Amino acid sequence: MATVYVALGSNLENPLEQLKQAVVSLKNFAKNFDVSPFYGSKPLGPQDQPDYVNAVAKFETELSPIELLDKLQSIENEQGRVRLRRWGERTLDLDILLYDNQQIESERLTVPHYDMHNREFVIVPLYDLAPELTLPNGMSLENLFQKFKDHQMVIFN
Repeated sequence: MATVYVALGSNLENPLEQLKQAVVSLKNFAKNFDVSPFYGSKPLGPQDQPDYVNAVAKFETELSPIELLDKLQSIENEQGRVRLRRWGERTLDLDILLYDNQQIESERLTVPHYDMHNREFVIVPLYDLAPELTLPNGMSLENLFQKFKDHQMVIFN
């Protein structure tokens, strides 16, 4: 079993409900499931879009990284995934942040997620779940969290 961390995000069609439904879908195949609080955050890309709701889920799976990616994309599609533009609004976004301690670089998948260390809406909820975590590159999550500890995100739950 691999321990994985998946980022959840939405800013269209009732984002809080989108994430709650995604959690239900993930629990259908995940073992030892846990999820961070849901955070409200400003968009990373174009600012002419609604705010996001973000979270991070931690669970164990027997799926390979690509099988997990396929499963996550299937959940996105089942929930009416809409991606109108790069870093734009979307009904649901599920990204593999970490897959055990693996480093994966393929056409379809990069793990750890390529820019997670610069995103407070990833690092803060990840820290909620695993403050002692060390990333595959040897960087401690505790150190990454320090630059975001004074974040202004709103907690929904």
